[in-house]
Amino acid sequence: MKHFFETMFFAPKWYHYAVMVLLFPLSFLYGSFMLFRRLVSTKKHFFIPIISVGNLIVGGSGKTPFVTALGARYEGVYIISRGYGRESEGLVEVSHKGQILCDVKQSGDEPMLMAKSLPLASVIVSEDRTLAIELAMKKGAKLIIMDDGFNRVEIDKFEILLEPECMPNILPFPAGALREFYGTGKFADVIAKENQDFKRIVQCDNVSESMLLVTAIANPSRLDAYLPEGVVGKVYLDDHAYFDEAALKNKMQECKASTLLVTQKDEVKMKDFKLPLSVMKLKLEIDDAIFTSIDHYIKEKKC
Repeated sequence: MKHFFETMFFAPKWYHYAVMVLLFPLSFLYGSFMLFRRLVSTKKHFFIPIISVGNLIVGGSGKTPFVTALGARYEGVYIISRGYGRESEGLVEVSHKGQILCDVKQSGDEPMLMAKSLPLASVIVSEDRTLAIELAMKKGAKLIIMDDGFNRVEIDKFEILLEPECMPNILPFPAGALREFYGTGKFADVIAKENQDFKRIVQCDNVSESMLLVTAIANPSRLDAYLPEGVVGKVYLDDHAYFDEAALKNKMQECKASTLLVTQKDEVKMKDFKLPLSVMKLKLEIDDAIFTSIDHYIKEKKC
């Protein structure tokens, strides 16, 4: 069932359209509610530049590497994330200027990856983004980057909306994978389209002749275009799920794999595993025009 809906969201077949039609009234109601919420919301203004990197589509669209690229470009950066998949609640400081302050189960996988990738930035997770912004300001933040912040309509910020190259299903949930109506993108300051405004560059480290792909990301089939030769099996877990080392070791033996092939997001949850890893490392090439727009916003906000 999960595979059926995942395929309907990201690569619908002819037989999905009957279900999409049946679910369309619910999608319309949901999209209308989200639009009403956006239109009537009163925005809170902060005296600090806040950049939001978000998307309309559920699942991965490059937010984490995009945020990481921005975090590496500017000084005095605090990254604020919801921390999906973490086992903690409330506000947690993940890192301070590169010093890791908690473990991955308290932070969530994506915030920990950003914290480890950015030795000069700081990372906070909190369900209450306003609370996290206030803490960051108290600690001397010069710039706040909000991960997955497009639906945080109560906060005034510079909106960057990431969009996949192809979106065959543009219906809101539950008939499609969108969090709001597709046209809501007009509320963004910048719409960055994949392979036009930004491009993924994938490098695989420690590639072996026989690798078992293990990943806990949304829409894992998107990795297929970047897989090296030598993949002898695939294990997909729910997005943000944690791994069982013993189960993976047994699966490696079953598939006769010499290493596990994982993304960097998966790797941070395998810190203490005694299993050999091949790692898919993702970077983004971002169009200079986007940086120019951000620089202009920051300059205006500081005036």
